[in-house]
Amino acid sequence: MKEVVFIRRNIEKWRKTEEVVEKASQLSPDQLADAYMDLTADLAFAQTHYPNSRITIYLNNLASSLHNVIYRNKREKWTRVVSFWTSEVPQTMYNARKELLISFTVFAISVLIGVVSTLHDETFARLIMGNQYIDMTLRNIANGEPMAVYNGGSEVAMTLGITLNNIMVSFNTFVFGLLTSFGTGLLLVKNGIMVGAFQAFFFQHDLLGESMLAIWLHGTLEIWAIIVAGAAGLALGNGWLFPGTYSRLTSFMHGAKKGLKIVIGTVPVFMLAGFIEGFITRHTHLPVAIRLGIILLSLAFILFYYIYLPNKIHHGNRKN
Repeated sequence: MKEVVFIRRNIEKWRKTEEVVEKASQLSPDQLADAYMDLTADLAFAQTHYPNSRITIYLNNLASSLHNVIYRNKREKWTRVVSFWTSEVPQTMYNARKELLISFTVFAISVLIGVVSTLHDETFARLIMGNQYIDMTLRNIANGEPMAVYNGGSEVAMTLGITLNNIMVSFNTFVFGLLTSFGTGLLLVKNGIMVGAFQAFFFQHDLLGESMLAIWLHGTLEIWAIIVAGAAGLALGNGWLFPGTYSRLTSFMHGAKKGLKIVIGTVPVFMLAGFIEGFITRHTHLPVAIRLGIILLSLAFILFYYIYLPNKIHHGNRKN
């Protein structure tokens, strides 16, 4: 790459980095670290290709200034814990909006595949969910309690078990990004087909409405968190699969950091989903208005925290 092209592509980013140095006290440690990683990657590129250039000297001085800001001795404020959930995770979600859209699209298409396959092949649901589960559910339907699967065990034990399992699924979806983005995509397809087959199975038994009120009571948060974890895995996989102008290691570190922050952000969502499934979903006699209200509140939270807030914070930061 010619030096003039390199400068033209990155000059605006470097000017923003100068602003980062000036406003360092107002920014989070992660924002400073992200700026530093970007800058050092550009410095390494410049040192390799333009070792005697003035732009290399400029980047070196800027990196030194930013380094001094980051490693200045000062205590971490306890408010960092609050800002992580209220600012850093939403900002990261904005930066990963493309991965989130891809994850949602892959999952939605997989759900459709599960629905169509189940409706056209009566053995498909057994293939996906297993004979034992299907036979148990058929017995529950015959006994007039199609959602009895949610009644077993104590509330606390069920909540803990479900929450730990969902968190494990989330981290697996993220870690599979190490096998490139296709590894994460494979898990998204698997879970999406399962959801589609599950709903189509109840549709075949004229229980779609009842099953949706029960499943999506907790599933609205649970399924969305899996989609978000899919975005984290795609960020990890794309980090080393598509390094762009960065070295593959630097790009991978960027993707890993972004993905890890996203997947950690799903933990409270899974905890809330597990609580709902363990303590509320089992009460299938609850009025439709209450169950539908919980589903709509869950959806409102998703739209606010993962769509509205990231955009608001990002555009607010740009104005500053």
